[in-house]
Amino acid sequence: MASMRSIKRRKESVQSTQQITKAMKLVSTVKLQRAKTRAEQSKAYFECMYETVKSMLAKAGTINHPYLKAGESSKKAVIVITSNRGLAGGYNSNVIKLITKNEDLKKEDLKIYAIGKKGKDALERAGYEIAADYSDMIDEPVYIDAMNIADTVLKAFSDGEVGEIYLAYTAFKNTVVHIPQFLKLLPVSGQETEAAETKTDADDKLLMNFEPEETEALDLIIPKYITSLIFGGMVDAVASENGARMQAMDSANKNGEELLSDLSLQYNRQRQAKITQEITEVAAGAKARKQQLERKAKQEERRRESACN
Repeated sequence: MASMRSIKRRKESVQSTQQITKAMKLVSTVKLQRAKTRAEQSKAYFECMYETVKSMLAKAGTINHPYLKAGESSKKAVIVITSNRGLAGGYNSNVIKLITKNEDLKKEDLKIYAIGKKGKDALERAGYEIAADYSDMIDEPVYIDAMNIADTVLKAFSDGEVGEIYLAYTAFKNTVVHIPQFLKLLPVSGQETEAAETKTDADDKLLMNFEPEETEALDLIIPKYITSLIFGGMVDAVASENGARMQAMDSANKNGEELLSDLSLQYNRQRQAKITQEITEVAAGAKARKQQLERKAKQEERRRESACN
């Protein structure tokens, strides 16, 4: 059984840790509110861009364009969005599992474009090829950063270095729900959209005309489409990270309170046992002293009787 001194040291350690977790929870809460607002404000644009491109391609008929068919290379570019810091529960590991646990993705066929040190370090240790590191962009993502990343992966696609482009990130639904997502960015397929399948109006079945021509139109719209999805993923990821960290710190605080309660109970039991032992020892000592005095008194009495006789 642990000593009182050991229990006291553990209580002090837990209380010290709680000060850190409470501070981190407050910081994450403030950051979450800002990131949540930003994600909600930009979500409509990204969803509209996604649906517009899918619907446009679904109504465009047969178009021969490099962005609409897989490249000859067997390599796949995967943009992985994680965080630069830990203490966020399973936030980072869930995104990494989208890649490491996917049987359709072979390690030797992947080129990782990492946004976030946690994902980069984990995949690098696992033996994946890190084609580029954009970890400094995730703390305060801006549209120009997403544009630069999109230009890099699109160039790799156009040059034949990769045949497909994917995005792995965490979608922000609300404060407590964050869903890991694995999206295929290129080649774009109009058949993936549900909107094109469910609309029944006659106008929706008409083919779309492009001006000046479909190749130039797609050369303009697809890069913006890719950039929008990357930036939307980054914004969602920041909100999800802070939401996950807030939950993790809240859980850590609750666990700390339970641990402190258990330690206090152990400490009080130990103290009570010590007090009981001390009382018992004092009582035993007093009883022994009393018995000693009684024996001395009897001896003295017998000596006096002997002297009188």
